[in-house]
Amino acid sequence: MGARLGEGDPLRSEAVYRALRQAIIEQALLPGTKLPEDVIGARFGASRTLVRRALSRLEADGLVEFRMNRGAAVARPSLDEARQLFGLRIVLESEVLRQLSGRLDAAKVAVLTAHVDREVEARRRAGPESIRLAGEFHIVLAEMTGNAVLTRYVGELVSRASLILAAYARPHSADCAIDEHRQLIGILEQGDADAAIAAMAAHIGNVEARADLVPSRQPVDLAAVLDAYALETAA
Repeated sequence: MGARLGEGDPLRSEAVYRALRQAIIEQALLPGTKLPEDVIGARFGASRTLVRRALSRLEADGLVEFRMNRGAAVARPSLDEARQLFGLRIVLESEVLRQLSGRLDAAKVAVLTAHVDREVEARRRAGPESIRLAGEFHIVLAEMTGNAVLTRYVGELVSRASLILAAYARPHSADCAIDEHRQLIGILEQGDADAAIAAMAAHIGNVEARADLVPSRQPVDLAAVLDAYALETAA
């Protein structure tokens, strides 16, 4: 059983939320996986009320869905939504680059470069965090605009995209995405908004193409995943 949080700890629901969100983003919990409140509560030492609160937040994030008389499960976007989402990402992330054009100073370049270096290290370890970091690169870019609304929507789309890749992606090399991130940083340094937007559109298009959008992967052992992420959260 995973690490239990202290009785009466007001942060228990937050810990459950963060652990489940990370497990979903890192594709340890696959789309369609049932999320029974009693099982989750037992793993995290949290009441069903606190677990339900965490699941409701994940529903608002678009990562969990509640099914009539069947409880909560990791959301499973449709193929139509998958195709629409990648198109919408190109629109929103093009706006991110337009707002960043000419504003990417040395400090921001250093932050982005350090993030890509973390992607490389995660890739070398073949750990699940490489999936999360790849998406977070796009969120970091959005945060640099200082536009909270734009950042929120980009974050939601990136999170939803992780579900799509988990549900439909065929295996592909993360090295390609890392190289494309480095290329984007270089173009942004040059201050060429049009070139950066074109590179982002190509990058997102490549992610979609590598995904192949065909059903894949098998169900996971929920208890084992929860134990691993409960321990990681408590660390």
